[in-house]
Amino acid sequence: MALQMKPYSCATAASSSVSLRRPLIPFTSPNVFVKQSPSPSKPKIIPRLFKVSAVVKKSPKRLKYAAPRLPKEDGLFYIEVDPEGADTWKLDSVVELLKNGAVGVIPTDTVYAMVCDMTNHDAIERLRRLKEVEPSKPFSILCRSLHDIDTFTTGFPRGNSDGYSDYFRAVKHCLPGPYTFILTASKALPKQCIKYGTTTSKYASRKNLGVRIPDDVVCQAVLEKMGAPLISTSVRTPEQNQWMIDPVLIADTYGPEGLNFVVDAGIRMANPSTVVDMTHVPPTIIRQGKGPKQPWMAEKEDVAAEEKD
Repeated sequence: MALQMKPYSCATAASSSVSLRRPLIPFTSPNVFVKQSPSPSKPKIIPRLFKVSAVVKKSPKRLKYAAPRLPKEDGLFYIEVDPEGADTWKLDSVVELLKNGAVGVIPTDTVYAMVCDMTNHDAIERLRRLKEVEPSKPFSILCRSLHDIDTFTTGFPRGNSDGYSDYFRAVKHCLPGPYTFILTASKALPKQCIKYGTTTSKYASRKNLGVRIPDDVVCQAVLEKMGAPLISTSVRTPEQNQWMIDPVLIADTYGPEGLNFVVDAGIRMANPSTVVDMTHVPPTIIRQGKGPKQPWMAEKEDVAAEEKD
């Protein structure tokens, strides 16, 4: 079966023939979007009407981390899905890409997230370069359930005589939901997630890890099909450092830089998760986001005032 594809820019270009025999991205032409129709056997090619002119400059360094069997440079798999999860069968190709070292974007219950396989060192390094994440900044992981959190962290801290005897019970009421909890990483976490650098001498260990269980059916479907958590970082504009909530603009910006796929589940709200540091008592909010403050959470200002007293 062969398909005719056109570039998605405003200019008219000649069509090119491609083959779907390989299970991965069914094209190699740059700047082409594949939007799947309701019929799994008849994907439809839809030309894009515009392209964002301001994109990131290409970095030759990222080519070093291009995984085998991924598309050629600037190839991008773009798929639209129902935000309510009625067509999660479309996500099978996305999961196969992730397992083969792809870096892509999926929706969450807050903003869009750039994700990759947590066991693939090359994919993690490519994600870091795409987002220009500082080596000292720890990643978060998207989890399927509390079991994943128990596996890859040492768990939630116990309270004291003035608080909860166990914060685990309190946290259960917040998950799934728009919260990122910072916990101490366990030995089960792959070393790619807690170390960085190119040689053993340059490795520096991270002790903490952000964990999330998003309340989003599309995100959860990807995680369930993956069978494991995913490394995650929220998607921002490269220069203005603002949240990117439109998947079309995300594709236009990061597609030319080597992003492998985008899962479009509609425009999100520019409201990130609430980040809570659970590595000490009381748990402290270090970024207020979509998740409301709970009675057992302290704010930075309150903790700083107590320390001064």
